[in-house]
Amino acid sequence: MLDKIALFLLIVGGINWGLIGIFQFDLVAFLFGGSAAIISRIIYVLVAISAIWCISLFFRDNELVEMS
Repeated sequence: MLDKIALFLLIVGGINWGLIGIFQFDLVAFLFGGSAAIISRIIYVLVAISAIWCISLFFRDNELVEMS
């Protein structure tokens, strides 16, 4: 479950960076009151933590386990 949350946050962060790069529009800052607003900063930090967490996906064995 934690992997899915981290991947979701990375998708949000990736879309936000794409919008910044293409349109110079920061969606997170727009939605939460500017890039210096505390909620925006929390989201930025959560995206960064998610990126660090997802590094571990490179080193995991990706075998599916079937439940009987």
